[in-house]
Formats: sequence, structure tokens, C-alpha cells
Amino acid sequence: MSTIWIVDDDRGVRLVLATALREAGHDVEEFEHADAVLQALDAGPPELLFTDVRMPGEDGLALLGRLRARLPELPIVVMSAYTDVASTAGAFRGGAHEYLSKPFDLDDAVALVARTLGTVPAQPVAPAAAGREARDNALVGSSPPMRELFRAIGRLAQAPVSVLITGETGTGKELVARALHRESPRASHPFVAINTAAIPADLLESELFGHEAGAFTGAQRRRPGRFEQADGGTLFLDEIGDMPAALQTRLLRVLAEGEFFRVGGRELIRVDVRVIAATHQDLEQRVAQGRFRADLLHRLDVVRLRLPPLRERAGDVPELAARFLEQAAARLGAAPRRVLPDALARLARHDWPGNVRELENLCWRLATLAPDMPVDARQVEALLRGATAATGSAGEAASWEDGLAAWVRTRLEAGAEGVHAQALERFEQAVFDAALAHTGGNRSEAAAKLGIGRNTLGRKLGPRGAE
Repeated sequence: MSTIWIVDDDRGVRLVLATALREAGHDVEEFEHADAVLQALDAGPPELLFTDVRMPGEDGLALLGRLRARLPELPIVVMSAYTDVASTAGAFRGGAHEYLSKPFDLDDAVALVARTLGTVPAQPVAPAAAGREARDNALVGSSPPMRELFRAIGRLAQAPVSVLITGETGTGKELVARALHRESPRASHPFVAINTAAIPADLLESELFGHEAGAFTGAQRRRPGRFEQADGGTLFLDEIGDMPAALQTRLLRVLAEGEFFRVGGRELIRVDVRVIAATHQDLEQRVAQGRFRADLLHRLDVVRLRLPPLRERAGDVPELAARFLEQAAARLGAAPRRVLPDALARLARHDWPGNVRELENLCWRLATLAPDMPVDARQVEALLRGATAATGSAGEAASWEDGLAAWVRTRLEAGAEGVHAQALERFEQAVFDAALAHTGGNRSEAAAKLGIGRNTLGRKLGPRGAE
């Protein structure tokens, strides 16, 4: 029989968890606050302790720190209904053995105790899921995949290992990479991101490793590369699957040795960089095709995080939509639009082929559409229909034209001005979104297929063009 303590000011939580653990054969003691726990330690510690985070008086993370100082070997499981990256990572950084998001499955809690106390073999931590590519946004969502993601970030942030993030375009790979950096011991050093698919192959080597003056035509001065810029911090390599074969060999050496030469240079440069890579492609398949080095994949894929598409976590759509509408309103200097239940239901039914990025774009369009009116299902339907038709066949032209006409009429009826410019802007954004979805986020390829310059595409995408 093992002794387990539960610290939580919620009597209901204590009751159900204690009952489940007692039925599993454990001796359980319950506490309402941290002071009672610290006093009880004089009579002897437990073999495992559960603690809530938010409690009257000293909170769970502070209790965790004090217990770690006195009993460094005591397994402590942190529980909280307020799941986010900061609290989860803070718990693991403070020495928590595990983090449980409320409400949790009692069978899972009992199994966790069994694994921790050695009753059954420990299982490896599963990869997690979720996200969005925005520099000024926190990770949003409370669905099971998001909770798993927070746990994974909390664990991996402290580990000096390479991480490979996979998932469809628009699922949030860069945002997860930034969270891993922000919660790591490298947080005070640079986070440097580069999209390897967005830079021409003949320039990518210089971007990554830098060059010496005179190394090639136009190289008038020495220029440090992204690896040097990220020294001590984290380098995020997005769309790694598109990296040319020759550069894959150079990258492999940097990962193995931590050193490289600038283009045209003779000085050996040494760096301490954590590499996080991301791709929407099947790298195992590209290895089989001879387009990606198997040894490089093994170096990058120490731990893999798969981010699920938004359609697999539809429960997060309302929270995400509220966040994006709030941000859009702040940028436009207006009050956030209220979303009616029928509109939320329609958003939840959409399959979101463009994932979170598509939802964000839709919310920006909604923010400029009749801003003084609540968002209803009719408005959402019109915009979704227009976006879908923009990627459809020529035979569907009438549907997207009708959607555009309905949007213009609604804006005119609301007394809006400058509708022509707004319509052109939204039309262009729909075209760009469709092209980027078609090319898997490759801006160079999207620009070529649209018949415009890559710089033109980046400029018209605005802040997104810098991602």
C-alpha cells in the first residue's frame, strides 16, 4: 500500500480522486492548502503527491518549489484547470513529475500513479499536437490535442534535443517552435526563423551560413548567417523538406559538429544552437525517393510533434475566432464583433482546409464586414462559399461572384466607404490564400504560378509575408 497526498481547495476534486486511488489500494490523505502539507511533513512524507496550482495562500507552483528543496526525489503531479503553455512549462521547470489538465480521466490518474510508483512499466511520453504561425499570439485552445501540446512543450522546452514539427500548412508550426524557445533555458538568446522553401537555392547557403566579402558577385561585405545570429538560442528551419541536397549535407555537419565555414571563408565558426525543424511533407517518403537524407532526418527527428489540422480540434474554433476578431478590432480601432450561436455552429462544421490561418483570414474579413452588427451564419456562409469557390473550377464561378456581390451589398447597406478598394484587397487575399494552399506554403512557387514576383506577393501579404 502506497501513501498518496492530494492538495486541492476543491473538495469535490479531492473526493473523486481520493476515492479512485483508495479503490486502487492506496492510502490517501487530503489537504486544502499548502501550509497543512508542510506541517504534515514533520510526521513523514508521502510516496507521491498531487497538488492543484491555484489555491488560497501559497499556490501549487510555490509548494512545488518548497517540496523540491526538502524532498528532491518525491514525485509530484501538478493539476490545473487553467491549462496554458506558461503554467505547464513552469510546472515541469519546477520539477513536476507530471501535469494533469482538469478535468482528467480518473483511470488515467490511477495508471499514472501505478507507473510512477513502479507497479507497471513506464510508457514513453507521446508526441503532441496543435497551433498557429503568429508572432504576437499565445497558443489558444482547450481541446484534448491542445492540452497534450502544452504538456509536450513543458517537457521538451528543457531538453536540449532537436525537434521535428510536422503538420499541414497553417497549423501553427512556427508558433510551437517559438513556445519551445520561450520556455527553454535559451529564452534570453535569439530565436531565428527561416523558411527554406521561400529562399532561392543559390542564396539559401549564404542565408544559413553567411559569407565573406567577395565570396560571390554582390558580396561586398562579410555577412553572418542565421546560424551565427542564433548562437546560444534557437534556429527554426521551416519547410525543411524542400532543402536542396547539397545543403542537407552541410546542415548535417553543423548538427553533428556544431561548426561550419562561411561561404568563401576559411575560418571555422563554432556555434551552440538548438535546431527545431518543421515540414508539411512526408519526410520518410522523400527519403525513399532519394530527395532527403536519411541520416539528416534521424538528426532532426529526435522528438517529433505532429500538429493536427483544425478540423480535428473543432472545439477550439470559438475561442480562436474570438481571439482573432478581438485582434482585428484592435487594429481597426473598433469594438470586437459579437458572434451569434448560429455563426459558431457554421464555423464548427467547416473542414478548414487552410487550418488556423484560414480561420484568422476569415475573422479579418468579418471584422471589416458591417462592424456594428453581430456575426451571423449568413455572413459566415457567404464568406466561406466565396473562399471555397476561389479554389474551385470555372464552372463554379457564379457562386464566388454571388458571394462577392452579397459582400459588397452588405457593406454598402451598412454605409461603408471605400468598398471598391476593400473588395480588391479581399479578392487578392483569397487568390493568394488559394495559391499558397496549392503550393503548400511555398511563396516562390505560388508567385510563379500567379504570374507575379515573389517580392510583390510578400508585400501584398503584409505582416504575413514576413513569416
